[in-house]
Amino acid sequence: MSGAAQAPLRGGALALTAFALALGTFMQVLDSTIANVSLPTIAGNLGVSSDNSTWIVTAFAVANGVAVPLTGWLMGRFGVVKTFSVSVLLFTIASFLCGIAWDLPSLIGFRILQGAVSGPMIPGSQALLIAIFPPQKRSTALGIWSITTLVAPIMGPILGGYISDNYHWSWIFLINVPVGIFCAFVCWQSLRTRETPTRKLPIDQVGLILLVLWVGSLQMMLDLGKNDDWFHSTRIVVMAVIAVIGFAAWVIWELTDENPSVDLTLFKNRNFLFGSIAFCLGYAVFFANTLILPLWLQTQLGYTATWAGLVAAPSGLVAVILTPFVARASGKVDARILASIAFVAFGISYYMRAGYTTGASEWDFMLPLLVQGVAMSSFFLAMITISLDGIPPERIPSASGISNFARITAGSFAASIITTAWDRREALHQSRLSEAVGSGGPFQATRDTLNGLGMTDLQAAGSITRQMVGQAYLLASTDLFRLSAWLCAGLAFMVWLTRRPQPAKGPVAAD
Repeated sequence: MSGAAQAPLRGGALALTAFALALGTFMQVLDSTIANVSLPTIAGNLGVSSDNSTWIVTAFAVANGVAVPLTGWLMGRFGVVKTFSVSVLLFTIASFLCGIAWDLPSLIGFRILQGAVSGPMIPGSQALLIAIFPPQKRSTALGIWSITTLVAPIMGPILGGYISDNYHWSWIFLINVPVGIFCAFVCWQSLRTRETPTRKLPIDQVGLILLVLWVGSLQMMLDLGKNDDWFHSTRIVVMAVIAVIGFAAWVIWELTDENPSVDLTLFKNRNFLFGSIAFCLGYAVFFANTLILPLWLQTQLGYTATWAGLVAAPSGLVAVILTPFVARASGKVDARILASIAFVAFGISYYMRAGYTTGASEWDFMLPLLVQGVAMSSFFLAMITISLDGIPPERIPSASGISNFARITAGSFAASIITTAWDRREALHQSRLSEAVGSGGPFQATRDTLNGLGMTDLQAAGSITRQMVGQAYLLASTDLFRLSAWLCAGLAFMVWLTRRPQPAKGPVAAD
């Protein structure tokens, strides 16, 4: 008997299993952001620049995104329960290896491994949560999944910052070990008798190779472009060409192969097409801003890693409080309305951040994040409901895998793009400020004031330069926050290109 055909779990067994499944999702998503605020600490400890340390974040995201499309094949070949449980165990081992990494290349290598083996964790936990709850409680299952998915990116910086400030950075990875063992044990014990049917399936080796080729080339181009002066570098040009040709070849292959690793025909479904685009772009903007804010707070405003993480805490708290109410209302309210509310709230939050100043207080930083919490409470649930509407039950794992692949990959690309854009805008603003201040009256007046405070000419010049750099990074940050707000405004309209999702009638509500 398939796991999907069995009666739902009840009572304590349901609560414990749901908790373990949610914990698996939480642990995997947590690791996509836990290193964000720790990058300066890790870079200093390993003796590398902050620019190079961003590979710690993007390497995990790319490997995870590329591995996610394998989820459908793995679950069909070995079963959902076994695939999920083994994935959690391998993720736990990879986390331990990250914790004992001895230099940056080894850490990046283990992060790639960690991302690759964790591909089935999010789609697997989502599918199993839906399977163990009664059909009429599907919104509860998705609500639990949404809470873990949206709170983990917020908890990551807080936990990562606290560990970096008080312990060795390796503990941001080593804490996964006991959690992973518990999660794998409980899920296997509770669900091994509910394994889904398996069948021998051919694996699309060519499609996977092409996928790794174009995604890897594009990510490396985005990561290295800033230091290589972009298309003035032969290496960047070569990577761009490989990415374009690889992508075109991959699309053609996946559309013509009998057993594609990524079933692109799912995009014929209007809700899946526009829902996935809005989901990916919305998550990319969210992930980019989750990365850039703590980086700015630490490198320019003197915040510790712990305080940079705590600034984001209100959004997670608001999201946790509101998500159960949103989940309860989701069966009655049009998911497009919930999605629009999420994007509008995101936009307001980013627009409020565009008013930051270098003298902003902790409350000034936290207030926009309270608004972001409102957005997070409905964003994931609404976008999943829209994207999976009309997908046949047997294609849900594949659709979930593609959606997660696109979302995670978009986030990793956004991480590279936002840091590059931040530095380029800073350079632009600094050059303009330098022209405005120059060596004339404003510069001399400021220098004389600082001389009066006991500074030498050299110290005064250094102080003025530091002030200009800080102001330039502020202006660069507010530029990007403002752009993010406008992007969210556009996405609020995009969700209305989809049709209204039908109410759930079964375990996956796919009819």
